[in-house]
Amino acid sequence: MYIHQNFILWPGFAKSHPFFVSLHTLIRYTILMAQTRNKFDFEDLLDKHHLKKTSPRLRVLSMMASKSTATSQPDLESVMNDIDRVTLYRILNAFEEKGIIHKVFDLNGTANYAMCSSNCEEHHHHDEHLHFNCTMCKNVYCLDDLHLPPVTLPEGFKTQGFTLYANGTCPKCTKKAAMAKA
Repeated sequence: MYIHQNFILWPGFAKSHPFFVSLHTLIRYTILMAQTRNKFDFEDLLDKHHLKKTSPRLRVLSMMASKSTATSQPDLESVMNDIDRVTLYRILNAFEEKGIIHKVFDLNGTANYAMCSSNCEEHHHHDEHLHFNCTMCKNVYCLDDLHLPPVTLPEGFKTQGFTLYANGTCPKCTKKAAMAKA
């Protein structure tokens, strides 16, 4: 496979062949296939939270569910360039309010969004897990599988939620750094 002027060309195929596709078309096809696989789950999720099932909402859910890291609105805008910034902002805001996604900040203070666990509710998130900021690739990971000890506050304090961050290198970047040293 070769990339030539934003087009993908498989060896042995001419530009006029059907396998000569733009990168944009390939990305849209990948999103469409992921959306088709999960469409009914996402429709149920929107129904559960009393949100209309619109194509942009389904596409945003599909994109976010396919990622292993939290993603920012600008990152989503760059991939979903047919959804305008205001619509995307409103979708992310509605999803956060309904407990579908939660907001986490990266090392630069940029808001990133990740899918919530199934026990999040409207206006009350249960995202008490470690958020890991990789200092090399700048990705934000939600480490849901870590068992964190309960936080006991002094008398008179009432918790509305907490966010726990850790900084360092993710496994991929750690491996890259080790290979560079070798």
